[in-house]
Amino acid sequence: MFHCNYLYIHRVNIYIYIYILIPSLTHIQQVMDPSLPSVILLILIGYVLSSFDNRHHNVTRRYDYCVLGAGPAGLQMGYFLSKARRNYVILERNSGPGSFFNKYPRHRKLISINKIYTGRGNREFNLRHDWNSLLSDKPDLLFKRVSDEFYPPADAFPQYLSLFVRELGLRVQYGVDVGRIRAVQSATGRHYILTDQHASDYTCSVLLVATGLWVPHTVDFVGADLVEGYESISTNPQDYKDQAVLILGKGNSAFETAQSILGRASRVHMLSSSPVRLAWQTHYVGDLRAVNNELIDTYQLKSLDGLAEARLEKIVIAQQKEEGERRLAGKKKEKRKQLYLMLNKYMHNRNSFDATQEELPGHHIDNFPMRKPYDRVIRCLGFRFNFSIFDSSACPPNSENAKGRLPALTPWYEGKNTPGLFVLGTASHSRDYRSSAGGFVHGFRYTARAVHRLLEHRYHRNPWPSTQLLTTQLQSWILKRVDEASGPYQMFEVLGDVILLRGSHCEYLEEFPLQALPQLSSLSGHEVSMHGLIVVVMQYGKKKIDYLGRSRAETEWTNAWKSNFLHPVLYYYKTLPSVEEMKLRPNGWPLPRPQAIHHIVEDFLTEWDAPISHIQPLRRFLEHCLQTDLRAFYAESCFRSSLTHRTPPLFCQQGYLKQQGIPRNSQLRQRVHDAGLTHTKQDVGTSDADSTFPNYLVPAGASMSSGLKLDL
Repeated sequence: MFHCNYLYIHRVNIYIYIYILIPSLTHIQQVMDPSLPSVILLILIGYVLSSFDNRHHNVTRRYDYCVLGAGPAGLQMGYFLSKARRNYVILERNSGPGSFFNKYPRHRKLISINKIYTGRGNREFNLRHDWNSLLSDKPDLLFKRVSDEFYPPADAFPQYLSLFVRELGLRVQYGVDVGRIRAVQSATGRHYILTDQHASDYTCSVLLVATGLWVPHTVDFVGADLVEGYESISTNPQDYKDQAVLILGKGNSAFETAQSILGRASRVHMLSSSPVRLAWQTHYVGDLRAVNNELIDTYQLKSLDGLAEARLEKIVIAQQKEEGERRLAGKKKEKRKQLYLMLNKYMHNRNSFDATQEELPGHHIDNFPMRKPYDRVIRCLGFRFNFSIFDSSACPPNSENAKGRLPALTPWYEGKNTPGLFVLGTASHSRDYRSSAGGFVHGFRYTARAVHRLLEHRYHRNPWPSTQLLTTQLQSWILKRVDEASGPYQMFEVLGDVILLRGSHCEYLEEFPLQALPQLSSLSGHEVSMHGLIVVVMQYGKKKIDYLGRSRAETEWTNAWKSNFLHPVLYYYKTLPSVEEMKLRPNGWPLPRPQAIHHIVEDFLTEWDAPISHIQPLRRFLEHCLQTDLRAFYAESCFRSSLTHRTPPLFCQQGYLKQQGIPRNSQLRQRVHDAGLTHTKQDVGTSDADSTFPNYLVPAGASMSSGLKLDL
C-alpha cells in the first residue's frame, strides 16, 4: 500500500512541475525560436520520467524465500513453497521458463526417458520411468501432455515447464538478471541481497539457487583460441562435408555432436583424458548413453573414426608454419588453415600457435595416431556453475569432485560456509557426482522435495512427514515402498526411507538424505528411541562384472548379498550413526556398517513380492531386529495361542485381541446366516452342537458361551 501511494504522489508532482513550467516556456516562445520551447519541454519531461523510473527500480523487495532460476529445479521448489503458502518469488533472467533447453542440447533431442506405457496404473510406479515430469498434486500434469516420444524433442521441455507454471500459478518474475549476490548479517539474522540489472534489490532470508550449469567448461592449453565451442558450432551436417574433425571430450554432448556429422565428415576423432564410460555399465545416466554411441561402432568396425586418450593440459592445437610465410596485416584468408594436434613437450615456443615440421608429433613418432591434420577442432567438455555472481560473503566453495565445476554442499544441500543458501538441481550434483541421478530432472525433483521438508522443519517447526505404523504393518509397508516408490529408486544410495522403531509401533520417514543421517534429529524433528532404527536403501552391487554375461544376475535368495542390479538393502542400527562413523564407512557403501544388514535379492521385473525369495527372508530379518514374532495368524490360531501362551504373538495382540478382525456388518452377517454357517438358539452353550467350533478346543472346556465375542 505504501509503495502504491508513493507512485501516485510522484506522478502528481510531475504534473504540477509541468503545469508550472508551461507558462514560462510560452513567454520564451514569444521572444525566441518557436520550436525551442517544445524541445526544452520534451527534454525536461524525459528527465523527470527517467528519474521516476530509476526510483521505481531501486525499490527493495523482501521475501522469505528467493528462488533463483525458473528451470525445472526452481519450478519444482516453487511448487512446494506455493503449496505450503510461503512468501516466495522465483527470479528468471530470460522471458520464459527452462530457457537452457531453448538452445541445448544443440542437436535438439533429449536423452531423458519418456516411457508412457508401463502396463501399470500406479502413478508413483510410473514416475520410475518418466524422467521429465515434475512432482505435483495434479495427476495429469505430466510431460506426456506435450510429447509422446520416448526420447522427446528439446523444444517440448520449455513448453511443459510453461504449462507447469500456468496450471499451478507459480510466482515467477521474468527478465530479472541478477548480477550480484551478497550476504548481510543483521540483528534479525543472516539474509541475502540480490541485485539485478536495474540496480533493484531482492532481500530474502533463504536463497535457493537453481541456476543450473550453463557456463561452458574450458581447459587452458596452447591453441585453445583455435578451437570451436559446443555452444557455438554449426548444427548443419552439410557444413562438415568431407572434413576431418577432432572433438575434445567423450561425454554425451561430444558423442551427440559426432553422431550428427558421421555421415558427412571424412573422419571424426575424439580425445579426452579418460576412456569412454558407458551408462549401461556404470549405471550412471550422465555417462555415454546408447542413443548417442554410433561412433563406437564405426571405431570398432574400422571405418575411419576413432577414440584416443591424452591429458588436454598437455596438448597443443597449432597450425603448421610454412617456409617463407609472410603474414599480411588485414589480408583476408581465402581458406581455413588445417590444425594439428601436438604435444607441448615438442614445442620450442609454447606460446605460439604456429609449428614447424620438426615440432609436429609425426616427426618424432612416425606412427603417431593423430598425425594427420584436422579441418576443425570442437570443444565439448560440458558446463560449470556460475560462481561470478556471488561476492565473497555469499559464495560457496568449489567442490572437491567434478574438477571443481560445482559448488561444495552439505549432505542436506546447503552451501558450505553459506548458511541459508541452498543449491538445487543440476548444480547440486556434487553430492552424488557420478554415483546417482541428482544432476538430472528425474533425480533432483526428489532432492528438492527433501530440501523443502528440511526448510519446513527449520523455519516453521513442521517435522519431517512420517507415517505411524503398527509393527505388524511394517513388513507390508516396506514391500509397498520397494515395489512402487520412485524417489529411492531414482536417487539410489542417496535418498532412503528411515524407520524409527518404537516397540509395538514405528514411524516411517520417506526419502531422507542418507549422508545426513547423523543429523536426523535436528533436520527432521524426530528422535531415535532405544529400539533403534532401520534404513531402507536401493543400491547396486559393487562387484565388477560382465553386464551382458551369463552370470550377470543373481536369482538365489540365499545369495542375495551378491546381487548386481538395483535391489533393496536394509540397515539396522541400535543407535544413530555418528558423523565420524559416516566418514569412515567402507568404500562404496552409502552408510556405515550396521548391527545387521539384509539384501533382498534382485528381481528381473523389479517386483519384490515373491513369498519365498523376497517376503519370508525380509520377515525373518525384521523379527531378528525387533525380537518379536511378525507372522500373521488366523483368528482361530490367535484364540488358541491366547489360551495356551502367556504372551500371544504381536499380530494377535494388535489385531484379534483388540477385535481388529473383520468389522461388524449386517450384510455380511445375513450372508453367513443364509449360508447356514451360524448356530441356532438351541445350539448355543454346547461346543458339540456347533460344527464350526474347532474340536481341539473341546478338551480345554471352551465353548461359544465362554464370554468371548466370536460372533459376526
